[in-house]
Amino acid sequence: MKTILVTGACGQIGTDLTGVLRRLHGENTVLATSGGRPPADSVLGTGPFDVLDVTDGEAVDRLVRRSHPDAIYHLAARLSAVGETDPQRAWLVNMGGLYNILEAARAHDVRQLFWPSSIAVFGPDTPRERTPQDTVMRPTTIYGVSKVAGELLCDYYVRRYGLDVRGVRYPGVISSEAPPGGGTTDYAVEMFHAALSSGRYTCFVREDTVLPMIYMPDCLKAALDLMAAESLALQHHNAFNLAAMRFSAGDLAQAITRHVPHFTCTFEPDERQAIADSWPRSLDDTAARREWGWRPDFDLPRMTADMLGRLRARRSTGPD
Repeated sequence: MKTILVTGACGQIGTDLTGVLRRLHGENTVLATSGGRPPADSVLGTGPFDVLDVTDGEAVDRLVRRSHPDAIYHLAARLSAVGETDPQRAWLVNMGGLYNILEAARAHDVRQLFWPSSIAVFGPDTPRERTPQDTVMRPTTIYGVSKVAGELLCDYYVRRYGLDVRGVRYPGVISSEAPPGGGTTDYAVEMFHAALSSGRYTCFVREDTVLPMIYMPDCLKAALDLMAAESLALQHHNAFNLAAMRFSAGDLAQAITRHVPHFTCTFEPDERQAIADSWPRSLDDTAARREWGWRPDFDLPRMTADMLGRLRARRSTGPD
């Protein structure tokens, strides 16, 4: 029976991914861990849970040795906007935590490791349209710097130790379950919630700001499909560009208004605008499509309808 360890299981992606993995492999085979956010009922009430500070190398080693997982999904991270408030902590969590997980996986013969990178690896010097898989990466945030370093470190463990590390570069992630974790693309999620609660939202990026995005079902599908791919078919292993949707903040507001006619959105850019302006407007994900058959299911209209439907269902059964 396959056993799985998830770090950062209470974050935006981790909450949903833990549930999917438990449905696929059995509740008791997926150990969820978190060192920050308190666990939601969907995580704590459906299977084993443990507190884990990924910056504590000895604690990571003990847990991996004790649980002996076949696969690790390492999602614990400090994201772009929150990372700028404490760059030292962001580096410690993002790079120190990744190193500890890689070392424990190497030492205890973990078969597979999934670690997500981000479009934050790109910077102002990178082509912003159809950003290539292999290109200049000179990010301007500590989150981006740590992700570039993490990509290189993961590639090193693949080459040096034969550890099967896989990952994607996620664009902005939109989800209806766990709240976002302090990223520059959080406005996309916040806008949906505001439309149904107050009917008004003040967006912290310009109306014409275009960024690549992905809806949570496609986010999870990408992780699962990549982990299931034949190893011999993968030339990159780690850090595949991942394209799903691209739209402006204004496009999203208009899409929501088609379903919530009274919704109004204003735009007051703050310091996060500079981060958004350094990131790609679109991604070339040819490598992911060719090497493991990546295909997204959701575009902006379908995602908008589904997201609002899920949020309305939650509001009708309990507090938002």
